[in-house]
Amino acid sequence: MTTDDTLRRAPKALLHDHLDGGLRPQTIIELADTIGYQGLPAREAGSLGAWFRDSADSGSLERYLMTFEQTLAVMQTVAGLHRVASECVQDLADDGTVYAEVRYAPEQHLVDGLSLEDVVEAVNAGFRDGERIAADAGRGIRVTALLTAMRHAAKSSQIAELVVRYRGQGVAGFDIAGAEAGFPPTRHLDAFEYLRRENAHFTIHAGEAFGLPSIWEAIQWCGADRLGHGVRIVDDLQFVSGGVGTSGFQGDPGEVAYAAHADPSEVTLGGLAGYVRDRRIPLEMCPSSNVQTGAAESVALHPISLLKRLRFRVTVNTDNRLMSGTSMTREMSLLVGEAGWTLGDLRWATINALKSAFIPFDERLAIIDDVVKPGYAALGDA
Repeated sequence: MTTDDTLRRAPKALLHDHLDGGLRPQTIIELADTIGYQGLPAREAGSLGAWFRDSADSGSLERYLMTFEQTLAVMQTVAGLHRVASECVQDLADDGTVYAEVRYAPEQHLVDGLSLEDVVEAVNAGFRDGERIAADAGRGIRVTALLTAMRHAAKSSQIAELVVRYRGQGVAGFDIAGAEAGFPPTRHLDAFEYLRRENAHFTIHAGEAFGLPSIWEAIQWCGADRLGHGVRIVDDLQFVSGGVGTSGFQGDPGEVAYAAHADPSEVTLGGLAGYVRDRRIPLEMCPSSNVQTGAAESVALHPISLLKRLRFRVTVNTDNRLMSGTSMTREMSLLVGEAGWTLGDLRWATINALKSAFIPFDERLAIIDDVVKPGYAALGDA
C-alpha cells in the first residue's frame, strides 16, 4: 500500500501554486499585529485556518474572494513579502517538493507604496532565503516565480516587461488570473505578443470557470505554453456507450461517473482536445481546488484520471494550500485513495511537470535524472 509517509518522501514538482494562497495562519496573525491590521476574522491560528477552509468550501464566490483580501492585507511590505516567500519555500520543501513555480500578482501588493520592482525583489529574496534554510535542513528545493497579471486590470504589459527584466534572476514566466467570464485572455494580446517576441514563457488560467472558448483563445490567439487548470477540455470529449454518444462530464451523476471511468477506447477527441494532446500542452490540474470551485464533482470523478489514461500531459498541483487545507502530499493521497492512482502514476505526473517547467532543458533533465527517478526508485517504483 502507498502510505502517506511514502507519499511525503516522494519527490514532487509543482507548477501551479499561489503565494497569497499558501500563508501560515500564525504568520498572518503576527504580520497583522506588526502592521496594525484589525480585519482578521479570527485571532488564533487554528480558528483562522478553519475560517479560510470553510470560506473556500462555502460555495459563495464573495466569501471565497474575501479570503484573499485577508492574505493580501499582510503582504504589503518588504518584510511581509520576504517572510511569506521564505516560509512558502520551507513548507514546500518539508512536503518533499524539489521544484516549484510559485505565482503572485505584483500589482496586488502596492497599497502601502511599494513599487512593482520592490515587490519582485522582496519575493525573490524571500525565495532564496527559504532555499538556503531548506538546504541547511537537508531538503534541497528550487523555486522560481511566475508573475501574474489580473485579467480585469490594465497592467499586463508592465508585468510582462518585469518578467523579461528579471528573467534569470528568479523569475521564470508570466501568467494571467482572475475571473474568466467576461475577461478573455485576448484583452491582453499586447503582453502576450511582447513575451513571444522576447522568447519568454507564459501560462494562462483557462478552462476552469469557463469552457472551451477560454482554452481555445489561450492557445490559438495568445500562444500559451501551458494551461492553468484546463479541466474543461473534457467538454471536447465524446463518449460512446452501447452505440449512444454522450457528453459525459456535463450530464447527470450516472453519466459523469461513466465518463470519469471510461475506457480510452470509448472516447473520441474533438479538434481542440486532440490539438492539446498532440502538442503535449501541459494541464496544471488542481484536484481539491477544482472540487471547491465546482469544476469537478469530487476527486474520485475528477477528469484528471481520464485525461491521464488518454495520455494528456497532466500535472498535479495545489493551487491555494491555505484555502484548500492541502499540500502536494495530500493531493497525491487523495488521488491514490479516491481515484486509484499508483506510485507509478504519480512519478509519471511528476516527470510531466518537470518536462513542462519554465527553466532550461538541461536543468529540468538534471532534476528528473538526479532527483526524481532515484527518489521514486528508493520508494520501490522503478
